[in-house]
Amino acid sequence: MRTDTSGWLFLKASLSAGALGMAVGAGLLAPRAVLASWGAAAFTAESVGDALKAGTGSDAMSDSAEVKMDVPESPENGAVVPIAVSTTVSGVDSIALLVEKNPRPLCGVFYPGKRMKPEVSIRVKVSESADIIAVVKAGDKLYSARQAVKVTIGGCA
Repeated sequence: MRTDTSGWLFLKASLSAGALGMAVGAGLLAPRAVLASWGAAAFTAESVGDALKAGTGSDAMSDSAEVKMDVPESPENGAVVPIAVSTTVSGVDSIALLVEKNPRPLCGVFYPGKRMKPEVSIRVKVSESADIIAVVKAGDKLYSARQAVKVTIGGCA
């Protein structure tokens, strides 16, 4: 005895989609309830200090050998500069990347989970030769590392 299950699967999927649509329509599943707020003040700040204050609550960072950066010293194009940051600091809350002379210095803030290795690897735009700064927040302290980058072709105006 053979039964055709494709009709039942279609019916189940239709009912599920309908229920989901009704929940969204009734306001039970609204994106505003799920999405976290983002630090607009930190990303629109025009200086490194202002971006750090808005993003982490402080700009009192100290250089640390526990924060490692892998950045090319003179990338060919400032539009795509690869950066890798890692740290051996324990209890990392966040890792922030900033480019000192960019019009908006904050490139990103990353929040590694407790079971994740505190490592970040991204590509950023660098408008002109400048220092790239990695800031690791652990508890109430900010640990940093910086590296000078010389670009021949700027990445942003």
